[in-house]
Amino acid sequence: MSNKINHSMSLAKPDALDITNKQKIALAIGIIGLLILTLALFNTDFPNKGLFLTLALGLISGGIIIYSREAYLSKLEGIKNDGVWFKSISSRGTWGWIVGVILTAFYIILYFFPKYLGLGTDGAENTGLISLFDPLSKLLSGRPASQWFVYGTLYTVAILAFGYKFILKYRHNRYQQLRTGSVMFFQLGFAFLIPEFMYVMNNDLPYYDLKSVWPLNYYIFDEWSVNGFLSNGNIGLALILFGIISIFVITPILTYKYGKRWYCSWVCGCGGLAETAGDSFRQLSSKKMSAWKLERWLIHTVLVFSVVMTVAMIYTYLGYDKNDFWLTRGVFISLVIGFLTLVFAGVMYFKRQELGKDAKYGAIGFFVVIALLLIMHFTGTTNQIFYIKSGALRSAYGLYIGSIFSGVIGTGFYPILGSRSWCRFGCPMAAILGFQQRLFSKFRITTNGGQCISCGNCSNSCEMGIDVRHYAQKGENIVRSSCVGCGICSAVCPRGVLKLENDGMEGRINPTEILLGNDVDLMDLVNKK
Repeated sequence: MSNKINHSMSLAKPDALDITNKQKIALAIGIIGLLILTLALFNTDFPNKGLFLTLALGLISGGIIIYSREAYLSKLEGIKNDGVWFKSISSRGTWGWIVGVILTAFYIILYFFPKYLGLGTDGAENTGLISLFDPLSKLLSGRPASQWFVYGTLYTVAILAFGYKFILKYRHNRYQQLRTGSVMFFQLGFAFLIPEFMYVMNNDLPYYDLKSVWPLNYYIFDEWSVNGFLSNGNIGLALILFGIISIFVITPILTYKYGKRWYCSWVCGCGGLAETAGDSFRQLSSKKMSAWKLERWLIHTVLVFSVVMTVAMIYTYLGYDKNDFWLTRGVFISLVIGFLTLVFAGVMYFKRQELGKDAKYGAIGFFVVIALLLIMHFTGTTNQIFYIKSGALRSAYGLYIGSIFSGVIGTGFYPILGSRSWCRFGCPMAAILGFQQRLFSKFRITTNGGQCISCGNCSNSCEMGIDVRHYAQKGENIVRSSCVGCGICSAVCPRGVLKLENDGMEGRINPTEILLGNDVDLMDLVNKK
């Protein structure tokens, strides 16, 4: 074995506090790349923008790669906490707050003040940072860059570069390597390159990230989007049908077989960034009971808001006359209420006992949604829904959920709230998949309580705020709506207590009869597992 491997297991003076000279050089390289982007932000006129953009992105990526190789290839395989609670940036220290403020400020400018990034309006050419990305945008699609192209490029570079870092860190775990490779592939291909190529083939088609499913893809059913698809013949109709089939067929089947991890940890761009660039902040997610209660109320409130807003958005551009189109407003509302009632009745009939008191909250949520939809139908006019102008209503969801929550708070607060605050507290897609996972998925994390030494590595590394150790100590299966199946808890366990499994529904949610001393048939219980 190489003498470069560090065998230290020091606790008194964590080695992670020290960085090598090579890592300092890597940091300097990355900072130079960021400096080029900063100079562009302040309207520096580079003689060859394509060259300087390549240089900037190359230096940033190169710095991350060199730093990562020095950090992890000089250590034995296996997961360590690497002093995360001793570092300012990963323990809500001064550097953590500085990075959080910078990220939040960037998102606020990106979403609400793109002119300060140099976005040209009314036919004017781009300037500043956005103009630096013009050569790449014109190479891919033949059009000038927008703030979203700049964001998409930086987002993709972050997932690819930090994904490489993640693969090195978890190189002992095949599942983590495959999962990270998957999110890197889907971000580069489906979220970044394919939409650009689709524009080249047909520039009338609306932007469509094929892996983004409603309600995460909240704009697919907006009027401008639907008209854009329908005006492009069969290919546009096929894309709309694919979006609908994804909601009602593809996602339930995949969630039944694999749990919500198939999307949240293998495909989703939000989850991809959280797992790669946000890996250093995963331990910051709160494990408090109060945070769990807030999570349950907040994410389901966002889901209700998403459903009502989407229905209202579609409702605004449907007609009243069935001679014009069979899907009138009345038919549409009836179909939505009928579907929601069918789902509610099925859950109550088959899962009422299992849900316990949560069934009561579910019933309240159901009746609130139905009441809102009926109010919308009987008070809505051609221009107003809920006595609000329909145009303002359609933009509200995109503003409050799509922009402020998922972007400004969700990503900007990585160093403060942890890497999955959006996924945990706000993502309506995560809420739907979590609902399906809790009710009928074959996925669970099994635990071998007899092997647990209560080290707490699993709970510390859970980015969704689940106190995994609590389940492991009791030998109880982990079947939580919020679990994204990232598998890090299993990867960091020194005793092999935790295992991600897909199995039958029988015995999936195992109670604690033995520990509680209940009168049970021990062999019957063991056989069910």
